[in-house]
Amino acid sequence: MQIKATLAGLAAVAALGECQVTRVNDFNAGPTKLQMYMKVGKNLKTPAPIVVAIHHCQGSATGYSGATKYPSLADQYGFIAIYPNSKSGGGCFDVASTASLTHDGGGDSQTIANMVKYAVEKHGGDPSRVFAVGTSSGAMMTNVLMGAYPDVFKAGSVYSGVPDGCFFVQGATATQDPPGWANACANGQNVKTGQQWGDMVRSYYPGYNGTRPRLQIFHGTSDNTLRYPNYAEQLKQWSNVFGLTAAKNTTNTPRSGWTQSIYGEGTATTAQLVGYSASGVGHSVPQQEAMDLAFFGIA
Repeated sequence: MQIKATLAGLAAVAALGECQVTRVNDFNAGPTKLQMYMKVGKNLKTPAPIVVAIHHCQGSATGYSGATKYPSLADQYGFIAIYPNSKSGGGCFDVASTASLTHDGGGDSQTIANMVKYAVEKHGGDPSRVFAVGTSSGAMMTNVLMGAYPDVFKAGSVYSGVPDGCFFVQGATATQDPPGWANACANGQNVKTGQQWGDMVRSYYPGYNGTRPRLQIFHGTSDNTLRYPNYAEQLKQWSNVFGLTAAKNTTNTPRSGWTQSIYGEGTATTAQLVGYSASGVGHSVPQQEAMDLAFFGIA
């Protein structure tokens, strides 16, 4: 598996933060060996929204919690923050096996869905307000969760990811260590039509006819780890899933050099699909926590 040097940089940044989450020792639902870390916000809403924040390769739950503001924001807005922790070699989540890509297939995605159930049952989490956000490997997992568990998650925010299913590796298993790595996808060479990408999403939960989670997607044009063509492929995929074809583009939003693309009706906080192309930005797209919570309807 190829782990780029920029991922080590992400881990170094994460190490600067102070750990604000605690391990949930009695979480043992599995089916994989991910660890569950959590921050239950002060003045918790009843019931409480849940935000699942998923770290990058060479990262950890404690590192990502220190590098992001969701734990302190949980106190401010009264939600539950869940940080899954991968113990695989390289610290990546499995997004390559059929088990993880499919609903209740027995992979890392199902373990994360079970963490949500734990928070609902043990801490008064709101099953109708569950969201996910992730960076790199965590971004890939966020897309997987949106495809495999649309009945659990209502929206996701993706930082430097790839389309759902793009990282599939034939023969990969949920328990192999390290997880499967798909070079062609990472290099932006896995190009499909929107219909093909959309069919993949729909195949991961056959028979599901409910509402699909909303998506907010960030990607840097200079990303050399999960290359920039993956941004367009993600937008093709989810616009097909939502049945949307046209986007309204606004330059220099929310930052100079960033271009915002809103698909369909609504605003940046209410539309089904919103993309942000960050000119000159590499793999470490700055986390936009306030925008995430606004998109989730929490703030």
